[in-house]
Amino acid sequence: MRVAVEGCGHGTLHAIYASIQKTCQVQGWDGVDLLLIGGDFQAVRNSYDLNAMSVPAKYRAIGDFHEYYSGTRVAPYLTLFVGGNHEASNHCWELYYGGWVAPNIYYMGAANIVNFGPFRIAGLSGIWAGYDYRKPHHERTPYSPDDVKSIYHVRELDTRKLLQVRTQVDVGISHDWPKKIESSGDYQQLFRFKPYFKSDSDSGKLGSPAAKYVMDRLRPKWWFAAHLHCKFSAIVNYDQEADLDSAGSPINEVGASDQANGMQHDKEVDLSDRTGQPSNGDVPDPTANVQNDDEIELDMDDEAPHASELPVKEGLSSPHIEKISEESNNVPSDLRNQLPASFARPKPVSASPASPPTAIANKTTHFLALDKCLPGRKFLQILEVDPISEATNTSSTTLNRLTYDKEWLAITRAFRNIKPLTSPIPFDQGEAYYRPLIEAEEAWVEENLVKTDKMVVPGNFEITAPVYDPLVGLQPKEHPREYTNPQTRRGKLG
Repeated sequence: MRVAVEGCGHGTLHAIYASIQKTCQVQGWDGVDLLLIGGDFQAVRNSYDLNAMSVPAKYRAIGDFHEYYSGTRVAPYLTLFVGGNHEASNHCWELYYGGWVAPNIYYMGAANIVNFGPFRIAGLSGIWAGYDYRKPHHERTPYSPDDVKSIYHVRELDTRKLLQVRTQVDVGISHDWPKKIESSGDYQQLFRFKPYFKSDSDSGKLGSPAAKYVMDRLRPKWWFAAHLHCKFSAIVNYDQEADLDSAGSPINEVGASDQANGMQHDKEVDLSDRTGQPSNGDVPDPTANVQNDDEIELDMDDEAPHASELPVKEGLSSPHIEKISEESNNVPSDLRNQLPASFARPKPVSASPASPPTAIANKTTHFLALDKCLPGRKFLQILEVDPISEATNTSSTTLNRLTYDKEWLAITRAFRNIKPLTSPIPFDQGEAYYRPLIEAEEAWVEENLVKTDKMVVPGNFEITAPVYDPLVGLQPKEHPREYTNPQTRRGKLG
């Protein structure tokens, strides 16, 4: 299967699709089977959606997506994306569990696993901010200045669901990099290109603990990310006795020596233009990391300091964040005992096994982060990939179709009584508690959906918000309305 992987989208769908088409023409291919975009997709339907996106007003642009939303254009390839920190967050919230934002363009939701033919693809949206991790998704339109930022922070509840998965997946995708992933690649070259990454790495602020929890649990063959606007690859070896030289990698930049030798794997397409220059004004050349002095670094806005340095308790299926200081906890025990029972600290549950279940047997994960779509940047990679999972609902009728994942539907149903808006979010009860609930729901999914051939994701996109009207301008005073998306209402939760 041919898969195109894009870093940050930033509303440039026309250029992304054109780049894929040009590359396929050079290779003599008729296209790709699937496009994965690592966030900052910017599914902006109209000018009002811009008021729900974390971008300074003077830098707002309507982008390309509205043409696909209105039906003026149709995506030439099935496109899946996760959410980043520059999204039309009100639109993404309509599809919390995932769904079509336009024909042939599918948002993965806050967390999800879907199947495309024999491939199982896991996604985790958002970026890390420890101070919001344990909170519910409390943001509702109209968003305050704080809400427009906190809405894209990854939440523990969504991470917890992914940490219940007990079978192998093929691909993982997140916007944020998994924490400490830089240590598994050529970090010296990374720090030369992005010098300020070193201090963040040394202090533990670089990357997302949540993405690392999920990657280390699922251990997919490939993990893709974006966010930090550079190309970087790494190999995570979960078995120190594995022979990395014989494992093979679909990524060409596995280290400084490989890069110097021009190493390229048989099933990877190098997107370098033969001349080293953009072939035309519409198709950027993704082969060189050239700094554009006119570029606006939207990720360097006034985001509150990341809290990835907060210490994490080990052992639970979804780690809990501790406070930086214990001063507020220095309450004498005699006074604490006089408080009502509801004020008592929650008791920790038993620890989960450190290793993933035996059905998750992959030992090597190939990580690749890509840049955003700009001239002279490394934003796109095309790979020929083979699955390592055993997809349970693959047949001739679903070979090139997007389908629901049986295990993920069961997990989602098992957690359906904990709504994303629930406050406070109930504490993690541990894997032993959730496993029988999930197994019961998996039996329900098998009987009611698998056996009745209802696992194909229906092409039921509907326009909910008004389409783009240029007469409104890019800075309307009104905030976007909140819409209930029919896809969410008609979901498979039962």
